[in-house]
Amino acid sequence: MLLSLWDDQYRLLDFGDGRRLERFGKILLDRPCPAAEQRERANPDAWPNADARFEGRNEEKGVWAERRELPQRWIVAHGALRLELKRTDFGHLGVFPEQAENWRWIAESVDRATRPLKVLNLFGYTGGSTMAAAGGGAEVVHIDAAKNVVAWARRNAELSGLGAAPIRWIAEDATKFVRREIKRGNRYDAVILDPPSYGHGPRGEVWRLSTHLPQLLSLCGELTAGRPEFVLLTCHTPGHGPEQLRETMREQCGFLRSGRTEARPLSIPAADGRQLPCGTVLRWKSGA
Repeated sequence: MLLSLWDDQYRLLDFGDGRRLERFGKILLDRPCPAAEQRERANPDAWPNADARFEGRNEEKGVWAERRELPQRWIVAHGALRLELKRTDFGHLGVFPEQAENWRWIAESVDRATRPLKVLNLFGYTGGSTMAAAGGGAEVVHIDAAKNVVAWARRNAELSGLGAAPIRWIAEDATKFVRREIKRGNRYDAVILDPPSYGHGPRGEVWRLSTHLPQLLSLCGELTAGRPEFVLLTCHTPGHGPEQLRETMREQCGFLRSGRTEARPLSIPAADGRQLPCGTVLRWKSGA
């Protein structure tokens, strides 16, 4: 399943002064964006047209100020995928647009594999990567610590015609789940990780990327028996750029010394051609 671009469904119209102006479907939203600090807006006249503006800070509840009546939920499309969006109390919507290029890469990697793949998606959020893999024919295990987010991902799969796809939906702490799978003798052919900088598991487990990511990567190497088809890691934590991620993966996963590795910044192009930084991606694929 090759996913199409989605400029008709999503556009980053402008960013600057610590905020971003985006269109999701027919709804124009003004949200905080730490990456846009110390940057000037390219089109100040466009901002008063926002249908809603979020006032709050990352990881803290805030409020949406609406200029017109808006639906509680709405759907955007990305190729064959359908994603349910809603304005949350934390300013999130249920999709991170910079992940779209990773969905295409996942779908292509699954399609080109010479064997059926069993894929583990850790920190799976609302399921874009899970659906990209399942839509290509992979068996997927989707892990996220929040039950309500797992339920959201399942709705997205049903909306996308993947309700009967071989996907296991599990609300669990990522590291605990991987440890149990190793003890059970279960193995996976590919791993996708999109860890937060900080987080909590369903039973209060604390996650700090700088402390816990190396250990989790080492466990994932064991879980794939050191012979995965592909690994995809995205990171949004300051100080963890392409070379830092590459070195961490090299130290924790011996297989990274072979195959093909791509590590680079993630970004979203704005209407004026500027790039909004959105973290780092590392993609590894087996083969020469």
